[in-house]
Amino acid sequence: MKEGLLKTISISQLTPGMYVSKIIEQTGDIKLKSEGKVTSQDIVEVLKARGVKRLIIDGSKAFDIKAPDSHVSEPALVTQNTVQKKITTPFYKEIQQAEKLHAQGKVIQKSLLASVEKGQPFDEAIPKAFSQKLVESINRNPDALLCLTQIREKDDYLLEHSLNVAILLANFGQFIGMDEAQVNDLAYAGFLHDMGKIRIPGEILHKPGRLTDDEMDIMKQHVMFGVQALEEAKIAPFLINIVSEHHERLDGKGYPAGKAETQISREGRMLAIADMYDALTAQRCYKAGMPSQKAMKLLLQGAPHQLDSQLVQMFIKCMGVYPVGSLVKLSNNKLAMVAEQTASPLTPIVKVFYSVTGDHFLEPKDLNLAHEKHLSIESSVLASDYKIDFNSFFERSISI
Repeated sequence: MKEGLLKTISISQLTPGMYVSKIIEQTGDIKLKSEGKVTSQDIVEVLKARGVKRLIIDGSKAFDIKAPDSHVSEPALVTQNTVQKKITTPFYKEIQQAEKLHAQGKVIQKSLLASVEKGQPFDEAIPKAFSQKLVESINRNPDALLCLTQIREKDDYLLEHSLNVAILLANFGQFIGMDEAQVNDLAYAGFLHDMGKIRIPGEILHKPGRLTDDEMDIMKQHVMFGVQALEEAKIAPFLINIVSEHHERLDGKGYPAGKAETQISREGRMLAIADMYDALTAQRCYKAGMPSQKAMKLLLQGAPHQLDSQLVQMFIKCMGVYPVGSLVKLSNNKLAMVAEQTASPLTPIVKVFYSVTGDHFLEPKDLNLAHEKHLSIESSVLASDYKIDFNSFFERSISI
């Protein structure tokens, strides 16, 4: 590398076609990887939005933006090829099928948990076939099921959590280019991963606030209980291994085996990320979930010592800066649900439904923020922040 071709510039000087060698000043909460090609103006806008102020570019690696390297992804978000999913079914059609699947998943999960609680083995044919149906729905239009992961019932966390993790993993696996069989297995592992929790005493499982050391030791046993249940059901050993790893951490400080680094499978690392994300964003009887951006910040803080840094970056890219189904406050003081991702992560298609100023619901209206010059997202929000029943609104106005 020629030192003379390195140059420090401000973010306002960054343009597509430049190669970022290092980020040297950033004020945002989400820290970004320092090196990579700037292949579009969208990447420049993402860097600005995330607080990048000054950076070093390498003139020797400048490239022609008209012929970008298709193997280079956004430097701040991903480090390997991803698959652009093709939507074959419109959202308004897929949401009807997705709702039926989501409801069916809760019924199946309840049945599985009842079997584990009684110490009875279960027939894997039904949950395995169901997991494949989830993947098929994600294939047709991922936004439908992803939307439903945001619809929470406070008392149904145990039923919804594993179902949502399966959905997140199906989407994640497809995004990074896993083949169909691998995605099916990954979603199935997600659907089965937390069944051992039904054998944890309720006063510990549902305790608000921090667990004592003794209570935490009991809570950790849920992984072992789940593995035992899967062994009794004669689930494939490699799937049981994935399930057993969802609380393992790269620094060796996870449980139950204290595995570290290369001892943890790629699928186990992916499950750990999806499990943590859904747990952080979940609405529970004793606590509100947190906005997706705050949850992503915590995922990033857990990398690279606990979570796989590369996979965390890809998961964030997969979900988007504003995940489908999440709520946002717009610059005109209205609330909207993110309905669809666009080429720019900062300008999704949203469904506006509530006026903060007027404190009332609005007739739902779709807006592509990429086409709105004077309207932007101000922040991610929760329905509870405004004391609105978003579940009821969703059922009445979106799932039709």
